[in-house]
Amino acid sequence: MTKVINRSKIAAAVVGIMAVAGSATVAANVDLSRLQAEQTETHRSSAQSQERIDSLFEQSRELLADYRAVVSQTEALRVYNDHVQRLVNDQNETMESLQRQIDGIEETRRGVVPLMYRMIDSLDEFVQLDVPIRSENRANRVERLRGIMTQSNVTDSEKFRQIMEAYQAEMDYGVALNAYQGDLEVDGETISVDFFHLGRVTFLAQSLDQRNAWRWDNDAREWVELDSSYLNPLTQAIRMARNQTQVDIVRLPVPAPENAE
Repeated sequence: MTKVINRSKIAAAVVGIMAVAGSATVAANVDLSRLQAEQTETHRSSAQSQERIDSLFEQSRELLADYRAVVSQTEALRVYNDHVQRLVNDQNETMESLQRQIDGIEETRRGVVPLMYRMIDSLDEFVQLDVPIRSENRANRVERLRGIMTQSNVTDSEKFRQIMEAYQAEMDYGVALNAYQGDLEVDGETISVDFFHLGRVTFLAQSLDQRNAWRWDNDAREWVELDSSYLNPLTQAIRMARNQTQVDIVRLPVPAPENAE
């Protein structure tokens, strides 16, 4: 009887030990599952953070590239504008000198009339050599000036005033942002286009169907066809010139600045 009781105690003890071991295993499995879940969440958060970092890095690279392009274009425009400004300053000094001479026009009339003819000739030569912005209108203006020089009912002071207005109009072309329609001769064919110019920095043309565009090469005195990548920016620039959209930065072809000596 005593042996039976002892065996029962031993069996109970073994069952107890197995129960405790089973509980410990279950607890260990629960902790492991929680750790795995937390590790998975950590990996997911890390992946999302890396994606955000990659996105911000790519955006910063694009912004840096845009900034460098704007800086390059700005420098080119600055050099050209400085060049034009020197020409304008020289013209202003010339006009101021002429105005001082006109103050005594009665005494210097014999010299003023030949001077006005020379001014018209110089203006005519400038229009022919310059970027052909509204070339027909500018050529007609020169011819009108030649016409009034032979009209006896127009005073010398009025003739000089109109000549000065023509010079001022030429100066204004150097700072204007403008677009207008006209015809362009390309390979013997007349094409209706939108002309666009930013001062005298660049003079462009785009067919009305927006499929072709050209840039005026003033050195070669000819139109050069543009790459198709400039079509959309030029369309936007024309709309900006007509106040059809907000002014913004666009990528347009400009001549390389002259090397300073």
